[in-house]
Amino acid sequence: MSAHTLDASTPPQQRATALDVLKAYVALTKPRIIEQLLITTVPAMMLAAGGVGSVWLIVQTLIGGMLSAGSANALNCYVDRDIDSVMHRTRRRPLVRHVVAPRSAFVFGVVLGAASTAVFWYFTTPLATGLNILAILLYVVLYTMILKRRTSQNIVWGGAAGCMPVLIGWAAVSGSLALAPVIMFLIIFFWTPPHFWALAIKYRDDYAAANVPMLPVVAEPKAVTAQMLAHAVAMVGCSVWLWPVATGPVYGVTVLLLGLWFLAETGRLHVRTVRGAPIAPMRVFHMSNVYLTLVFLLIAVDAVL
Repeated sequence: MSAHTLDASTPPQQRATALDVLKAYVALTKPRIIEQLLITTVPAMMLAAGGVGSVWLIVQTLIGGMLSAGSANALNCYVDRDIDSVMHRTRRRPLVRHVVAPRSAFVFGVVLGAASTAVFWYFTTPLATGLNILAILLYVVLYTMILKRRTSQNIVWGGAAGCMPVLIGWAAVSGSLALAPVIMFLIIFFWTPPHFWALAIKYRDDYAAANVPMLPVVAEPKAVTAQMLAHAVAMVGCSVWLWPVATGPVYGVTVLLLGLWFLAETGRLHVRTVRGAPIAPMRVFHMSNVYLTLVFLLIAVDAVL
């Protein structure tokens, strides 16, 4: 089903209030995803500064980051409006409900992207500005337009966009990069597949109906959970690697315990899948959010200590 066919065959837009439209534009930015990106940005900036650093710089970077993520997410909604109408999980998005017109959503996304670029350029560093532009392109072009509908490894490589805030935050402080932000990038890079594939297991039928080849759609369940476990091992390894490179023993010991917890939960999912027992993939999904938040909270605490 093409986007043009969908737009031509859908019923006329119902009258929406100004508040409905405002809420719809906010929804286009996917605030919950933005929240996750900001959680990783601030600790990276604090580690780069060796403490709290400039609060003003943090505020400006967060404003630029929110605008950037909002731009990428709005453009993602514009490109994916055809499959969003097929999937139960996304049928309430603004473009599907016709609260916002596709052209308006596109313009909104472009304006947010331009605004974010201006904020980074005027208040941070050229490197942070360039990395911010790259992050938007990775999510909109590489993931949404190229990989998502073509390969089961879409979230692996396309997920790199979600890893960029740690590089951007570090570059905003120092104007350069180092091994520490690269390791933080890798933590999120390897975290993304088990996090997202857990969600995709639950919504497998949705993705199948939309012809999106997420790994749980095209691979055997035990192959999916095996890959989730492999990525989790790599993620924990990278989180521990940050210890001798840029953090202290409080971070190191605690992150090791958190990693064992994550591996136990992911391993449990894999074992139950192999045995054909009932599984609860959303346990991994929800605990992965907690895990990432705690790891980066530890990084912030370590920077202050």
